[in-house]
Amino acid sequence: MAAPMKMTSLLPQNLRVVIRPIQYRDLDTIERLASTSANSDTENEHQNGEPLQWLRRWYGFLKFLSWFPNPLRYRFCAYVAEQGRDVLGMVQVSPFNRTRTTWRVDRVMLERGIERQTIGSQLLRYCFESILEARTWVLEVNVNDSDALALYRRNGFQRLAEVTHWEITPDLLAELAESEPDLTNLLPVSNADAQLLYQLDTASMPPLVRQVFDRQTCDFKTSLIESLIDAVKLWVTKTEVVSGYVFEPQRKAAIGYFQITSDRQGKKPHVATLTVHPAYTWLYPEMLSQLARITQGFPTQSLRITSADYLQEGEECLEKIGATRIEHTLIMSRSVWHKVRESKFVSLEGIQLPDVLQGLQPARKPIPGGMSWRRGEKRGSGERMGNRHHSSDSVAFSSDGCADRGNCPGQMGENDQES
Repeated sequence: MAAPMKMTSLLPQNLRVVIRPIQYRDLDTIERLASTSANSDTENEHQNGEPLQWLRRWYGFLKFLSWFPNPLRYRFCAYVAEQGRDVLGMVQVSPFNRTRTTWRVDRVMLERGIERQTIGSQLLRYCFESILEARTWVLEVNVNDSDALALYRRNGFQRLAEVTHWEITPDLLAELAESEPDLTNLLPVSNADAQLLYQLDTASMPPLVRQVFDRQTCDFKTSLIESLIDAVKLWVTKTEVVSGYVFEPQRKAAIGYFQITSDRQGKKPHVATLTVHPAYTWLYPEMLSQLARITQGFPTQSLRITSADYLQEGEECLEKIGATRIEHTLIMSRSVWHKVRESKFVSLEGIQLPDVLQGLQPARKPIPGGMSWRRGEKRGSGERMGNRHHSSDSVAFSSDGCADRGNCPGQMGENDQES
């Protein structure tokens, strides 16, 4: 009986769920989860990470880059939940800004037939505990995905904003391209315009969203290494990126920005983002016409656009021209509060010395008492007030500094002198 009981007690320990970084041998399972997962809520074309085929090809290079600090260190940061030899789920995260104070949950994929809430919570909490520099977490989830919403709310995520993704058909794009956009100060984007784009992004977002995203000027700049990597990626994927912004000379500010990614082979739809200053909402139809004219230089495809400025006028304009709602998502955030010691500067001017010493006055008038020469003798009331917690067998000191531990050498006690 002892041997079977011992084997039974070891079984739960061998089958416990272990969270670890993703490895190359997990890619086959991850591909299967990507096609059958019931919780791949953030795996959309407008938000998903690198394709798994591309990851299989560049896995060794990305693994090498993750060993030392560089702009591509967190290009693919993922963890899997493993029980025995079975992979039960995967979570992929990435920094949302350059300072890495805000991180994003890119995707969560879980195996069918398991406790998805439990395994998903373990994956998310592992990220929360292991990535210490993250103060805020954000994600985007479909409003109709009840399982994903329950998982994220269970782990502390709350509603931040709503985003609607639209699609413009090729026929409608051709119709919009016929009108000449009134954009006299349309300029290309460079690193020198980072401050202007940062100010536009700050003015267009709601205060709470701006605080959570925590973007700085550096988030709108591109380093040399990133430029080279993006150029190689565009060459491999046969895509092209066009971006521009509208400059207001009087205010010396950017009032509109767009970026569109097009497939030169015509296999994928165009993807664009649009940001407009709240005081210049009349730019929406003009910038949509500009996007439509850009798509005419590529194979015919539809345009998927996301209004990234959270303005009601943008959705009204897209609905007016006949765009189709393809998805309604919810941006959720989770904040990790850090205790910050706040120190207030106190000026010494105006502080009166009597006011300071007033709190040091005794509660009642002290009564003078004599000095005790015997060990264990009761002390005066004044000494008791000064030494409330002084024990009765503590050492008493004489007037010449000699401790009363019996009789001091070379001196006689008071009783000896009387005898």
